[in-house]
Amino acid sequence: MAIRLAHNCSNCDQLKDGNFCAKHKVHVNTHYTCDSFEMKASLKDERNCVTCSRYEKSDCANPEKSAPGMLCASWAPQAQA
Repeated sequence: MAIRLAHNCSNCDQLKDGNFCAKHKVHVNTHYTCDSFEMKASLKDERNCVTCSRYEKSDCANPEKSAPGMLCASWAPQAQA
């Protein structure tokens, strides 16, 4: 099975803060895609302790070591609103 980058809003250059589509002027989520999709010039890998839903919580795998910029095998994305 090949792995490909999804042509969805999370990888589109038109996605702005607050999951707002600048092209269509609507709020979207990661399940949306359209014919006006424009790939971001560069993708950001923002996975680290600060973006982990377990950061500073009781279920953090490494509470003594966790810090901004660090990444571990237990990283979990924060829930989208």
